[in-house]
Amino acid sequence: MKNQQSKDEIQSEQIKEFGQVTLENQVKQSKIHLLTIVGQIEGHMTLPQQNKTTKYEHVLPQLASIEDNEEIEGLLILLNTVGGDVEAGLAISEMIASLSKPTVSLVLGGSHSIGVPLAVSADYCFIVPSATMIIHPVRMSGTVIGISQTFEYFEKMQERILEFITRNSSISKDRLKHLMLDTGQLAKDVGSILVGKEAVGEGLINEIGGINEAIAKLYEFIEVKKNTNEQNPINNIAPETINPAINPSINPAIQPTPNQNPMN
Repeated sequence: MKNQQSKDEIQSEQIKEFGQVTLENQVKQSKIHLLTIVGQIEGHMTLPQQNKTTKYEHVLPQLASIEDNEEIEGLLILLNTVGGDVEAGLAISEMIASLSKPTVSLVLGGSHSIGVPLAVSADYCFIVPSATMIIHPVRMSGTVIGISQTFEYFEKMQERILEFITRNSSISKDRLKHLMLDTGQLAKDVGSILVGKEAVGEGLINEIGGINEAIAKLYEFIEVKKNTNEQNPINNIAPETINPAINPSINPAIQPTPNQNPMN
């Protein structure tokens, strides 16, 4: 009883502090981690206390922990963000995209600006019918030096975002750039706003759906991975036990010379 109470308290603290929790399914005997990305993505500068933020220094270590934890079999990402720091948003997106475990994202409310790469970083993406995604060019606050190098810097940063989105979704680069530079949709800005089905139609998001569909898809991916590992047990063997280049002891032809340090 005490163990269960302690577990519930830890889970409540995780939700309160980081908006994260591990979901356990006793029937499927699977564990998935729930990550929420809400408010503004906080980067190298601390935002005012009244702002709801997702702090990248909290998310990055958690993602590394998920990858290293054998008990956690998948990641579900819930998004309702206005965007924020480009560097921090791309860092989180790249971490999610590089996870070896199945990942599914669900856009609720909105996933704007740098929230677009965050949404498409998962293996499969859902969006609820009423949610929106705003695509617009990179912008910068504070002092801007009016020289050509500043414009080139903006272009390079924008190129990184375009490349990541097209690499992780079905939209073409030309179409994405057209949406980003559209002047006919937003009254006080350049860009486009996509609502639900429009995001699916453009190839950014895979499917319209809610929490039920997102969790079902994640468990589907987990089952596929389990079956694949069972059919190919070689995937679970340490590389050095099967690769002669890593372990010379299983291939006598590959041995260090007398003057060679075997540790190098």
